[in-house]
Parts: sequence; structure tokens; C-alpha cells
Amino acid sequence: MSAPHVPKVAGIEPALPAPAHTVAPHAANAPADPASGALSEGSPGTPPAPGSDTSSATVTGTDPDIPGVAQLAAVQDRLAGWISDLSTLHDLTERLAHTRTLDEALRELLRAGAALVGARRGLVVLAPADGLGPETTVGLGLGHAEIGHIETVPRRALSYARILDGLPEPGACGDDVPAPGAGRAPDPRTSAAGAACTEISEPDIPGEKDLDPRLREVAARLGYAASYAVPLTAEPIGRTGAAVWLYDEPAEPTERQRHLVGLYRAHAAEHLARLLELHRSRQDTETLREELLPHRLPRIPGVRLAVRHSTGPRGGGDWYDALPLPDGALGLAVGSVTGSGPSAVAAMGRLRASLRAYAVMEGEDPVAVLSDLELLLRLTEPARSATALFAYTEPPPGVPPPVRDGLTGPPPYPEDMEEMEEDLADGSWGSARLPRKLVLAGAGHCPPLVLGETRTEFVETSLSAPLGMLACWEAPSVEIEPAGGETVLLYSDGLLERTGESMDRAFTRLHAAAAGVPGAIRHDPEAVVDHIVRTMLPQGLDDPSSEEDVVLLAVYFEE
Repeated sequence: MSAPHVPKVAGIEPALPAPAHTVAPHAANAPADPASGALSEGSPGTPPAPGSDTSSATVTGTDPDIPGVAQLAAVQDRLAGWISDLSTLHDLTERLAHTRTLDEALRELLRAGAALVGARRGLVVLAPADGLGPETTVGLGLGHAEIGHIETVPRRALSYARILDGLPEPGACGDDVPAPGAGRAPDPRTSAAGAACTEISEPDIPGEKDLDPRLREVAARLGYAASYAVPLTAEPIGRTGAAVWLYDEPAEPTERQRHLVGLYRAHAAEHLARLLELHRSRQDTETLREELLPHRLPRIPGVRLAVRHSTGPRGGGDWYDALPLPDGALGLAVGSVTGSGPSAVAAMGRLRASLRAYAVMEGEDPVAVLSDLELLLRLTEPARSATALFAYTEPPPGVPPPVRDGLTGPPPYPEDMEEMEEDLADGSWGSARLPRKLVLAGAGHCPPLVLGETRTEFVETSLSAPLGMLACWEAPSVEIEPAGGETVLLYSDGLLERTGESMDRAFTRLHAAAAGVPGAIRHDPEAVVDHIVRTMLPQGLDDPSSEEDVVLLAVYFEE
């Protein structure tokens, strides 16, 4: 039989509680065996015997350790919840950080937000407050027609539209706070006495009578019964847009879900702001680049042209040109300037304009054209280098050039170009005026590729350093005679580098792609360049994962 407990002394408590994982407190209260000094079996401090059943043991409310164990378990549960939330946010923000375009980031924002608030559908509207654009709407589980239905709701009744329009403003209440007695009590999150009005929750759209009838009608048609809208705000732009998630049943996010969404969208808004600035910079660079490149390819008797061009995300210096020259000749050029961004684009524009001037003066000698260009580059931009290839074609000897109003040479005006196209259509120019000889010179650029029914081969150009690399550049020209029905392909090294393979394998791949052009489309240069691009670049020309520019110019000589 166990001895009675030692009576407690009133007013005396231990200075520190004993650790919960020890049994010392129990042992301290248990009497020792008179013979051996060991704890008596069955006493409160006695460990259970091996194999004994302790499931029926009862604990009295006087045990001082039970509250400590419960508190420790609660803390552990709370820590486990925090770790789980942090892991979830880390995974979602990491996925967002890997997005490289605005569209990808907006779609990832919608997907992550839907997972955090427990919704299935939603949409995000990008509408920067500075008015510089771009403005776009992206849906999750919503097609264009469904988004169109939502946009038929009056703007003042759409929660995300009121956020975009500044209602509610931070620190004030908007229309989302109903008047007293209007159906539901003011939400402390959107009341003047509560936090700033930064979100709008509509937990029961069918049952809320104060909502716009058109909103309830559209919600019923599309099958959603609740919504939760939040703004997207980041400096220096301010409000960049708003996101709204739609619930199939009446619901609203819990406080924990709101907290997680708030943490996530703070990071997402900053990421979107960075992508927005990058997108605007790319658009400005692309606009500048497009203005510096030909707006349209010229129409030359006996020659048809097609081009495909794509700029890397940072904007590069690859360029092309097709220039009508005196006496019905044609100058063709492709090139690349080192560097990227607006400075490279500007340098490309200066180089291309200079080449056009040299081509008009001495285009029949491609070596002289590139020599002058190299001298200019070395004197004006010594820190840059460039690759270039210039080709000159002329009509067959003995055929007089077209004459108009006593002027010899190609029509210089748009109305004259239209007249030339009419002559081409009715055949008045005749097949004798088809150019057959092509003289070219290259400076560190990729060799052209000739594609025909009987051959697919690279032009054997001499090896030469890029412009600006040597004290004086010079290389011999090469002359080829494309037969009627053959196509000469001029391209930049970006077409090869975007494949991700070594240059030798990329050249082999390009040769195979050209040789594999179906015979039925070989007389259509537009179809030829499309086939080669699809074969070489399965991801397409606008692949955001590649930073290489691409130029592919096809010159088809008619039969």
C-alpha cells in the first residue's frame, strides 16, 4: 500500500516548473521503500511495467504537469501550421518568380490565389494607374465569352472595377459597406473604424438583395455564388490592377486565408511591377527597332522576298535590308551588332542606314561596301563590332532597264511601284528581265544557303573576321548564279543558336530543314520560311526563354 502524499505548504510554489518530459516530479512525491529506498510499484511516480496496459489509467486534475503538456502540444501544432504556410508561400512565390512575361505572371497569380482562398475560377485585370498600359484581362476557368458576360455588369457593381476606380480608397470606405439596415452588418475590414479598404468580399451573391440585379443574373448564368476581390499595388506605379476569385457556392475566405493571400499578393504585385516595366521597355525598343527596319519588302521583277524576324526579350542588334538600286538591281543585307538593349538597336540603325548609302553609291562591289562600313564603324564606334553580309543582284546583261518619264532606273515613287506591279501582273515586263547573277561578300557572317530542286547547299564564302575586329577588313567576293525556281536563304546566327545545339549540328539541322521543304511549296518563299522556322524552332519565334534575335530572309528567283 502506498504511503500518503506529502501535504503541500500553502503559499510555497517551486521557482521553475519541472520539464514536462521527465518523471522526477512524480518520483519526488512518492515514498521510498523502507528496505531498499526504491519507488514502490504502483505509486504515482512509478514507471509502468513493461507490457502493462496504461490505457485505463486516469489522471487527476491535481497533476501540475498536464496543463504544460497541453500548452506544449498547442505550440507545436501552431508551429507546424506556420511551417506549412511558409512552405506553401515559398513554393508559390518560387513558381511566380520563374515567370518571365506578364501573361505568365498573371496566370500564375490567379492559379496560386485560387489555391489559397479555396476558389476554382477567377480573373485578373491589369490596368496601371499611370495610364501607360498595357491593359489586359486574364481568366482562370473563364473563356472570352464568360469574361464578356461579366463585363456587361455595370462597372459600379463589379467589385474589381470599383477597386480599379479607387472605390474604396485606402483608409476609407466605398460602396461595399452597406448602409445601416441595408441587409448585412458592416465588415470591420471595410469599415472606417477597421483596417484600410483594400479588399471586397461578396459571400452570398444570390442572397444579397442590395447587389445589382444584373450582377446576380450574370452570376447565376455563369454558376458562381460568391466573390473575393483584392487590389494589386506596387511602387512606383501604384495600383496596377485587381484580382477577383469566384466561388461556386456561397463562401468567403477565412482570416488565415486572407492573411496568406495578403502576403502572396504583396510579393506578386512587386513582381508584376517589375515585369510591367520590362514589358514597356521591350515595347519601346521593339517600336524603335521596327521603325529602323523596312516597313515592307520591295517588289522587284523576277524576285520574290519573304522575311521572318524576332527580337530577344532585351532587344538585340540583328537586322536585314532589301534595297532597290539603280538600273533595276537589288541589294540584300543581313547583319548583327554586338550588345543588346536600346544602345544596340540604335547602333544597328546607324549601321543599316550607312550601308544603304554605300550600297547606292557602289553596290555592284559588295567588298567596297563592307570596307567602307568597317571604316565607319571603327572610327565612330570603336567599342563595337558587327557581322554583315551584303549581296548584289542585277538583271541579265543586254536587257535595258525600265524607263519612265526619261528617268532610268527603278520607279522611285509609290505610285510608280503600283504601276510596276500592274506590269508584272499582265506580263509586260517579260521573263528576260529576271536577275540571275548574285555577287556577295561577308564579314564574319553565316554563309547563305541555296535551295532548289536539284541542290541544297551552303555558299562557299571565304572566312573573314567581323567588322571592327581587325585594323583593316578585306575579303574576296563570291559570285553565284541561282537558277530559276531556286531560293537563297540569308539568316542570322540567332536562328542557329536558338536550337541550343553546337554550331556544327545547328548547320546540319538547317540544311536538313531546307532539304525537307515539300516540293509543292518551294515556289512560295512565305511558305518556305514558315517551314524552316517550324522545323528549326518548335517553340516558335516568340519564345520568351531565348534571348537571341532571329532573322531569316528568303530570296526566290522566278523561272
